[in-house]
Amino acid sequence: MNAATSARLRYALPALALRGGVVGWLSLIVALPVVVLIVRGLSDGPAAFWSAVSDPAAVDAIWLSLWTAGIAAAVNAVVGTAIAWTLVRWDVPGRRLIAALVDLPLAIPTLVAGVLIIALFGPQSPLGKLLVSGGMPIAFARPGILLALLFVTLPFVVRAVEPVLEELDPAEEEAAFTLGAGQFLTLTRVLLPPILPAVAAGAVQTFARSVAEFGSLAAVSGNIPHRTLVAPVYILGEVEAGNPGGAASVSLVLLALALGMQPLAAALARRGGRA
Repeated sequence: MNAATSARLRYALPALALRGGVVGWLSLIVALPVVVLIVRGLSDGPAAFWSAVSDPAAVDAIWLSLWTAGIAAAVNAVVGTAIAWTLVRWDVPGRRLIAALVDLPLAIPTLVAGVLIIALFGPQSPLGKLLVSGGMPIAFARPGILLALLFVTLPFVVRAVEPVLEELDPAEEEAAFTLGAGQFLTLTRVLLPPILPAVAAGAVQTFARSVAEFGSLAAVSGNIPHRTLVAPVYILGEVEAGNPGGAASVSLVLLALALGMQPLAAALARRGGRA
């Protein structure tokens, strides 16, 4: 064995060991639980699976999770883009504080977010009592679900759009203005096209995260079947009721949504990176 071959082996063996360790760890932590969930959810046959996911309470819970996630994604797509624009393009007072507040939902347990909303808008708080008396309850109602989702998913669009905005050349905007383009035309023809893939990627991540949100919604939704019971909390209820098969079946629906969203978000992020 010559020196070159020996050197390649010295570098190749640790690399192979590291690669095997990474694959083994991911298989244990991610792949194995997913496989077990799929097997458990389908173990009683297609009829039992369909019966579990078509139960009226399950359908209402899944639908509530889907449409509230859709609204949260749409709102954060607009608001998150505006916040990213503010952080990148404007030297506003308190910029570091704004950036820290954007990341706050990632730093605290989501259950704490639910408790914060209850403390502010719960029926025992002054503001909550006022809203309830006016027929507009927030906590333990659907508006509270939306508010919790908007809070916990706020960073996704902001952090997806920020790096794209930082790479945009302000000279393109100046050239557009010089050529007589107004603010609206410059926004729609110069600024939006490069950042739209990043906005869409952040919105998809927001949607996927919202569908799976549990902690804050378990506290703030009220968990009323057919009204404020979301899919993740419904799944926990099925487990506690001694129906792990039904819980696994509904979990498979959420898993399918998550697996469908991730490649879409990755493709949009790559497209935004090439823009």
